Amino acid sequence: MALIFHSSANPVAAGHVLGESLVGEPWNGATPAWPLQPLRAPLLGAGSTPWHEAWLVDSPPLAGESEGIRWRRQGDQLFGVIEIDEGPDVGLQAASEAAYARLFRLLDAQGLPHLWRLWNYMADINQDQQGLERYRQFNLGRAQAFEGASRCVVGRVPAACALGVRSGPLSVAFLAGSTPAVPVENPRQVSAFLYPGEYGPRSPTFSRAALVYPPGQELLFISGTASIVGHQSVHLGDVAAQTRESLDNIEAVLAEAQRLSPRGAFALADLSYRVYIRHAADLGAVRAEMAGRVASAETLYLQADVCRSELLVEIEAQGLRVVQAA
Repeated sequence: MALIFHSSANPVAAGHVLGESLVGEPWNGATPAWPLQPLRAPLLGAGSTPWHEAWLVDSPPLAGESEGIRWRRQGDQLFGVIEIDEGPDVGLQAASEAAYARLFRLLDAQGLPHLWRLWNYMADINQDQQGLERYRQFNLGRAQAFEGASRCVVGRVPAACALGVRSGPLSVAFLAGSTPAVPVENPRQVSAFLYPGEYGPRSPTFSRAALVYPPGQELLFISGTASIVGHQSVHLGDVAAQTRESLDNIEAVLAEAQRLSPRGAFALADLSYRVYIRHAADLGAVRAEMAGRVASAETLYLQADVCRSELLVEIEAQGLRVVQAA
């Protein structure tokens, strides 16, 4: 039941696809037979061809749809996507709570209770709406759904990212399974779920990273990581310094993951990356910093808004390796 990560400019061939992210614009609106999350953010420095990132499995998965979630399952692993449009009667807080509540009901029905990784995208993430920034509205709805499903909001929470795109619905993709993820925190940072009240009425519900153990494999999911030390944004206005600080944070997470993993360390060069850049003009500076540290790693650059308006770049990463039987 091995998971295989496919990353290519070429479309995924029909077959044993658990789920896919289509990264970049344009997207023609066509949907394949499997769950697809269209990431409505421009690719930077890579032309106009969208990029396909998919999770493949080694035997035919089961497929279904539940409360607007398109999902596929193979064995004890499940990938799903839900998108909820906002409107006059459904704001971002309500959409967030609804998406996560439906997600938890699906996991309970499938007997796969453990969230491993989530990818959240929403329009106008830094915009104030009805007196509260939209990212904070998202966090409020997400936390309410976790609590409504009797799930922890501190400690054992999944890896995740939350980015702003130009337009479109709230879009949530997720990987889940039967085995719990091992949360990984960063000793250089306050855990996001323990942020003080100045960052909103509810703290973000995610871990800095998660180690996951499907049969015969070890996966490391590193959440969206930015230029934050403690709980404060640093290097304001300096995108190069923010990129370096973000990579320093990822290195700290890797060191903590090594302490928790029985299999040894992942290195920076072992990972694949998505780098979200607020201003397209900053691509050269960010790419230069990345090249100095992870020149050989697969890296996608996208234009997207980070969850704090003063942050100019955010980096997420993941690694996968085979685990030999003892």
